[in-house]
Amino acid sequence: MGKIVALANQKGGVGKTTTSINLAASLAVLEKRVLLVDADPQANSSSGLGFEPGALNTYTALIGETDIAQAILQSAELPNLYVLPSNINLVGAETELAQMENGQFRMKQLLDTVRNDYDYVIIDCSPSLGMLTLNALIAADSVIIPVQCEYFALEGLGKLLNTIKMVKAGLNPSLEIEGFLLTMYDSRLRLANQVVGEVKNHFGHLVFQTIIQRNTRLSESPSYGKPAITYDASSTGSVNYLNLAREFLERNGNA
Repeated sequence: MGKIVALANQKGGVGKTTTSINLAASLAVLEKRVLLVDADPQANSSSGLGFEPGALNTYTALIGETDIAQAILQSAELPNLYVLPSNINLVGAETELAQMENGQFRMKQLLDTVRNDYDYVIIDCSPSLGMLTLNALIAADSVIIPVQCEYFALEGLGKLLNTIKMVKAGLNPSLEIEGFLLTMYDSRLRLANQVVGEVKNHFGHLVFQTIIQRNTRLSESPSYGKPAITYDASSTGSVNYLNLAREFLERNGNA
């Protein structure tokens, strides 16, 4: 059975979508069959992998207009990577899911029908703690929380952790925190090093050893519709995410 992992943080600009794209791509390169679910109306995970918003997408699957299997697309560059693309209509799902009976379980119901086709399902959540993120947390087995190495890094994390605790207490008892991922690290900055120390002191073994460094090639790659590993495999960003994928697999007994 494929493991479902949500990438969540209601704070924007923490590297959540970058991590979703590049972790999924790196796992695919390591010969794991991966589905990336773009659950963000901004659809940056979709465009960052070269997929344009189409008629079949996360929104049409969630509201029952289309079968999820019909909406899933395969990457041409990475045959092990599949994407359930998003589009702007997903904004409306927040309201529509709230009006559905058991609407908070809709994503779980959908992904349970396809999870056995993949080794891992990665969900790129929207930067909020609304109905879409709640759906993702109920569907997921675990959560990766990106934390940027900047001022106010821990701001808002308490709210996210309380939401995870609430979901685990009632709606998804098996939900676990996969790990905290430090992103946007610049070793030249004393503040960045202070944040690394602070996060590790707070969360201990839950913090991934791999740290994602600031990297120009990593920032450029989405504009070309490519993950870092196919845009520039030797770049620091590509190497960082490949190391993260290996650490992730090791944690899951799958190295």
